[in-house]
Amino acid sequence: MKKVAGILLKTVLPLALGVYLIWYLFTSMEPVVKAAFYRALREANYFWIFLSLLLSFFALLSRAYRWKYLLEPLGYKTSFWNRYHAIMIGYIVNLTIPRAGEASRAAMLYRSDGVPFSKSFGTILGERVFDLIMLLCVAILASIVGAGDFWKIKKMIEAIGNDPASASNFQLVKWIIAGVLLVGFAIVFLMKSIREKVIGFIKGLVSGALSVFKTKNPGAFIGHTLFIWGLYIVYFSICFFALKETAHVPPTGMLIAFLAGSLGITLTNGGLGIFPIVVGLVIEYYLKDQYGSDAKGIGYALGMIIWSSQTLLIILLGVLSFFLLPKNYSKDGEIRANQE
Repeated sequence: MKKVAGILLKTVLPLALGVYLIWYLFTSMEPVVKAAFYRALREANYFWIFLSLLLSFFALLSRAYRWKYLLEPLGYKTSFWNRYHAIMIGYIVNLTIPRAGEASRAAMLYRSDGVPFSKSFGTILGERVFDLIMLLCVAILASIVGAGDFWKIKKMIEAIGNDPASASNFQLVKWIIAGVLLVGFAIVFLMKSIREKVIGFIKGLVSGALSVFKTKNPGAFIGHTLFIWGLYIVYFSICFFALKETAHVPPTGMLIAFLAGSLGITLTNGGLGIFPIVVGLVIEYYLKDQYGSDAKGIGYALGMIIWSSQTLLIILLGVLSFFLLPKNYSKDGEIRANQE
């Protein structure tokens, strides 16, 4: 029963919500909006999308390099490419099971370099702290430079939840999450053996997370973090030049659209359904005075182009990494070469 509930919570519900939002996206478009949507897809200059994917790849390489600064204070020297492959496998897992990619990433590095799962997972959580700080900085910057636009667009996006069907879906997810958490906590605190394992696991996580403050080169770690997030914003923004209608969206609008898309990714499997909608709404806000009803179709089209191209890149690189990552260590932590 617990296993079924876990599968529903982690995989089926987010996927179902994403599929519903894709259905909502296409069924909510009027014929004139849908015509503008397909016209934008046909007329897009995909050179800018290719350039965006190239910059995205550099951001992934930088993220793999940055990871070493958190692993080294724990006493582990790892291969750059093994770290990269572990990251890509984690990303592709996140497309199917939201937030499970971090655990998969740690498991893959254990298989390739023998880094204990709890230690590497702790460093991943440490990374997430800094990524969250960067996202908050983007949100603050967007709210300041965008001023009135930011709050008007926020209300437009919140209006999606007013639809009864989508609202009920979100409520269902919330209740199931709450129920699973309550059962999980009850099991942990009632069974001593499990409780001891959890305590040991948490200690490993804390050790990994604190490695952020133990790194011998904090300047390089922060520099890579700024570089990664700078590339995120740039490779997202240059996609606006793929359509002549969106090429003149102000930088403020691009920043707000980036923030909307980043938040949308956390709601469903890799942003399935929600990413094109929230990005499209931001674009519609800036184009509606000039392009009228076509603005929504154009916005949805660019959101779909950005989401689908980035998702395809993650899938291709993730599958490739799955086959290239060496399996140097067995499940028991023994070096495979010594067993042969």
